[in-house]
Amino acid sequence: MAENDRTRLGFIGLGNMGGRMARCITRSGEPLVGFDMRAESIEAAGATGVSSAAEVVAQADIVMMSLPDSTVIEAVVYGEPAFLHNVRPGQVIVDLSTASPESTKRIAADVAERGGFYVDAGISGGAAVAEKGQLTLMVGGDAGALERARPALDYFAKTIYHCGASGSGHVVKLLNNFLNAISLSATAEVMVAAKKADLDLQTVLDVLNASSGVNFATINRFPNIITGDYMEGGLTNTLMLKDVTLYVDLLARLGVASLNSAGPVACFGLARSLGYADAISNTVVDAIGDISGGVRLHTPQKTTEGTQK
Repeated sequence: MAENDRTRLGFIGLGNMGGRMARCITRSGEPLVGFDMRAESIEAAGATGVSSAAEVVAQADIVMMSLPDSTVIEAVVYGEPAFLHNVRPGQVIVDLSTASPESTKRIAADVAERGGFYVDAGISGGAAVAEKGQLTLMVGGDAGALERARPALDYFAKTIYHCGASGSGHVVKLLNNFLNAISLSATAEVMVAAKKADLDLQTVLDVLNASSGVNFATINRFPNIITGDYMEGGLTNTLMLKDVTLYVDLLARLGVASLNSAGPVACFGLARSLGYADAISNTVVDAIGDISGGVRLHTPQKTTEGTQK
């Protein structure tokens, strides 16, 4: 392929998740232009830095974005007129954020007016999974645009599902994240109770994982948490609460009763109020432990020299 025939890739938002996805691309030797408010994040991702998000759109054929929420996404898309002005026919913008489906559809319509395609691609899998390039993507938008972007997405995604029209990827993402929030917060409560009941926590997890209470948190999170490994680098309590709030808003728009949302809203709201706002959401177990008598699932042991391990 001639150099001028190469599909040019760009990335906006090179933070906790975006940076890891971008590194999957650059590790392969693929050139990548990138923008982030923090210059060190661009360098860490191995991207060639440009001066603005709009400049990424100007230079890339496939633009990927990983941003905290719809407020930030809209600030990026609409805050600088050059962003939409630089969109051109056939260009694909892939939004890898967790966002409001209504906001997503609005942006997709505005990008379509310029002849481009805006594809919403919710992701599943934490920081470690992103590092390995094995994320799951749930995608909404034009199927042809997805196929055009797929070679770029394949660098960091193991499985890609096309979920339907614009916004559907972000809808499925919110449904998935709500179940994630339920399993994490409920299991945290159960494990604090197990600790206070003076049970062996590994045995409790073995029982749960062989029984009907099994879930993602019992299989993948708590075997690490009970050893003191909170698996840093994943979704924070603030972002988890944001996702649950978006889920509640979605169900209100759909006219569906949201009867089970109070639990995770209370749990991750508690974690925020107790100082765990920017800590990984797995620390919700410590927030529950705090109001249950100062319970911790793991107590560091002291070595003979008096240090902890």
